[in-house]
Amino acid sequence: MTESTPSPAHTASDQQVVERLVPAWLAEAAEHAPQAADHAEQAWRDGRLSAEAARELADWATARVTDTAFNEDEGPTREGHPRVTVADKEAVHRWLRARGHDV
Repeated sequence: MTESTPSPAHTASDQQVVERLVPAWLAEAAEHAPQAADHAEQAWRDGRLSAEAARELADWATARVTDTAFNEDEGPTREGHPRVTVADKEAVHRWLRARGHDV
C-alpha cells in the first residue's frame, strides 16, 4: 500500500488483535512507567486512548514484531510475551487510525 492509498477500515479481527495485545502492552509499560501505564489502562477501560498512549501502543506493536519468517521451532521467541506478527502490527495501526489517531 502506498501513502496515497487510503488504508482499509479496521475489522472485527483487528479488534480481537488489539484486545489480545493491549494487556501485554500495559503490563510491559507498567514495568517501566507505572503511572503512565495506570492512566493508559484506565483510558483503555473507558474506551479511549490519549494521543500519546496511542502512539506508544503503535510503537510498541512495531517494536515487538516477532514474525521474521522463522517457524515456531526455529524462533525467535520471547518468554512471557505474546507473538506479534507484521499482520498484528498492521491491525493495531488500522484500529488506532479508525479511532482518529495519527500513527
